[in-house]
Amino acid sequence: MPSSPDKMRLGVVGVGNMGGSLIHGLIDSGCAATGIHAVDLREEALAPLAERGVKTSTELVDAVDGCDLVVLGLKPQFADSVLVSLGNLIANQILLSVMAGVTTATIEARIGGDVVVVRAMPQTVVRLQAGATAVCAGSRARVNDVAIVRRLFDRVGSTVEVTEVQMDAVTGLSGSGPAYVYTVIEALADGGVKVGLARDVALRLAAQTVAGAARMVLGTDKHPAALRDEVTSPGGTTIAGLSALEEEGLRHALISAVEAATIRSREIGQAGRDK
Repeated sequence: MPSSPDKMRLGVVGVGNMGGSLIHGLIDSGCAATGIHAVDLREEALAPLAERGVKTSTELVDAVDGCDLVVLGLKPQFADSVLVSLGNLIANQILLSVMAGVTTATIEARIGGDVVVVRAMPQTVVRLQAGATAVCAGSRARVNDVAIVRRLFDRVGSTVEVTEVQMDAVTGLSGSGPAYVYTVIEALADGGVKVGLARDVALRLAAQTVAGAARMVLGTDKHPAALRDEVTSPGGTTIAGLSALEEEGLRHALISAVEAATIRSREIGQAGRDK
């Protein structure tokens, strides 16, 4: 199997928000569209990918034949029948799942045989090469298999490797995290409108502020609390705003959101195992 994503032949089963975003991000990062095979039952999901040169089909076999790595971009509730069918098709390929809450053990049991399974939890922002993706290995995956998957996702952001038991927490934090941040951006913009800014101006300022703050955290070795202290003057505007956030419980709300999403991910996984 080629070690470089540029030379890898990729099959993607399910090209909705996640699968489609991954394909667009890989193409924009320089991967050849002609090396990607997209399979979905919905022609409307396949059409924009075909326009970019991706090979598209409604037949599952086309995501396997001639491909080095097969990505499962399905919603968990639709996985069972596809996994059974894949068990009769897949041979030496790596099976990469981006399904929330579905463990590698569940996938291995459904598909049968000695298929190598790797699980990843990316985000739709992989489309902009800005994703944060966590990866874990199934029972038959080797170090090199995980390395291949990480190189793929490094093309569309950055990756970390975690254990399987940590994947529900990853889902709760970074998998669902963009939705939390979108809500924060919307709320900041609403605040700007409330104090007199035009909606478009407030939204642009809010979004760029979040993006810039994130870059500071990633681009320095400083803890977010230290960076916050640097812009918080005694008796100034920022400390007044921070005090209001503490009174309204923003920190607790975000912690609770991660916890609730983690619990839900576990529930989805348990439902799959109980079938």
